[in-house]
This record gives sequence, structure tokens and C-alpha cells, in this order.
Amino acid sequence: MSDMKLVGICGSLRAQSWNRKLLQAAQTAFGPAEYAEGNLRLPLFDEDIEAQGIPPEVATLKALIAGADAVVIACPEYNKAPSGVLKNALDWLSRGGAPWKGKPVAIVSAAAGRAGGERAQFALRLMMVPFRPYLLQGPEVMIAQPAKVFDADGQLQDEMATKLLAELMGDLRAAAQARRG
Repeated sequence: MSDMKLVGICGSLRAQSWNRKLLQAAQTAFGPAEYAEGNLRLPLFDEDIEAQGIPPEVATLKALIAGADAVVIACPEYNKAPSGVLKNALDWLSRGGAPWKGKPVAIVSAAAGRAGGERAQFALRLMMVPFRPYLLQGPEVMIAQPAKVFDADGQLQDEMATKLLAELMGDLRAAAQARRG
């Protein structure tokens, strides 16, 4: 096993979400690494809560990202945008410290529509700018109509999607290794 640490963030809370299945495929394509998925079941961002101290689950997520060599975010598209839970997590992570700065980050998406989450990915890229990660620009991995490309066991079956995901995760690993020096 590699000493590389990969963190996955799924913008969907549903246990069997297509984006969680896509994260699992991304983890496999990344290769040997210690893997952990960040928990986005956080309280709604509220400065009154923040004034009482950062909630422990937010501190845990921030530490997980800070300790990772690379992060992959699987972003669903809800009403032409990233999910509210993902946006809420980013709002919390923007408070104090900079766990994303310079961190290699890849974005993937699976969405029922015909574009596979294209608008959500675009919006998420804009949301990530203030964090100053090393955000990979491609290849873009957008899985349209995921019910048709994942089998009953949750395995990605689309040849082009698998090829693009392998390339993206290979680039993410290379960026993480280069950052380590």
C-alpha cells in the first residue's frame, strides 16, 4: 500500500448515490492510497454557531483535507448547481486556516441530465477559487444518465468515462507526488 492519502468528498448524502459510486471508481483509478471520505453532515453555517467555536465535525473535515495529499470531489447537480450540503461544507471550510491551499483537487460529477453535471462543475470551480487549490482542469469527467453506465454492483461500465477517469486520477496522483517533492 502507498503512503499517499486521498480524500473523497461526495456532494450527495445518499448512501447509494451515483456520485459516491463515481468516487469509488475514482479511488480505484487513483491507485494504492489510504482513502477516507469526508462527512458533509454538518450543521448549517451560522456565525452564531461559529462564535461558540467551530463544530467538531467541521474541524474533523478540515483536518482530513489538510492531511490529504489529494482530494477528489464528486459533485451532483441539483437545479443547475452543486448541492447545498457541498456549498455549506465549503462555507464552513472557509473559516480560519487554509486546508485547500496548493492541494491537488479533481472534480467529477454524475447527474441524471444529459450534460452529466456540467453546470455544477463550472459553478464549483468558481466556488473553489478563493481556496487556492491546485485544481486540475481536465480531462472533465461528467457522467450523464448514470443509471445506464453503472452496473448492478456499482461498477462504472462506460469505456470513455473509465478512460477519462483513469487519466484524471493519474494526473491527480502525479500532482500529489510532485507536491511532496
